[in-house]
Amino acid sequence: MIDRHFDEELKDLKSDLLKIAAMTEEAIHRSIEALNARDKEAALGVISDDEKIDQLELKIDEQVVDLLARRQPIAADLRFLLTAMKINTQLERIADLAVNIAQRVVLELADLPLIKLQGDIPRLAGIAQKTVRQAIDAFVNHDETLAKGVILADEEADELRNAIQRELIDEYIVKDPALAPRAVALLLVARHFERICDHATNIAEDVIYMVHAEVVKHRPEALEDFDGEQSS
Repeated sequence: MIDRHFDEELKDLKSDLLKIAAMTEEAIHRSIEALNARDKEAALGVISDDEKIDQLELKIDEQVVDLLARRQPIAADLRFLLTAMKINTQLERIADLAVNIAQRVVLELADLPLIKLQGDIPRLAGIAQKTVRQAIDAFVNHDETLAKGVILADEEADELRNAIQRELIDEYIVKDPALAPRAVALLLVARHFERICDHATNIAEDVIYMVHAEVVKHRPEALEDFDGEQSS
């Protein structure tokens, strides 16, 4: 009976994690749409809805702390709860970055034509969306292979951010001061998308810990060597 109740509590927790994940993905999607359309009203919607994500994050943290205190889980259940708390934090931070992108639209980019850079920012935005989705799927399905793919994709995001930064500085900020405010805003947008990828990577690393009881953060050799067998 006790085990059944614990399973139900874990199921409720997982349901809330999926809810905050869906809300975070929606925030990213809407911030990208607001950026592409330079739509101030859409961007303001992303900003105003962030409080709901913050409140759900607090609820999930309280659930985890309560379960740790009352159930004193071990092994796989303990790793799941620790991972759930970490992923909850990562998702809230990703949502905050979507808000930051929306703020750039409101403050610097709305109602103004975008400078002619946009080839790589949409690509970086797409990587950010994809890695967050894959990291969440890896958590839901305990899929270490998908998690590893998220981690390996982070280098491409870093390279894209660096290329965008170089172009914005060399071709716009230096050469045309009149475009500098918009160029700086886009530089920050690129940074926000790259940070979203970083947080997706953190989630993927936590998934591998949850499944394998093995820490791969800052240890690329461990990522290459883990054997794919789940730990109990």
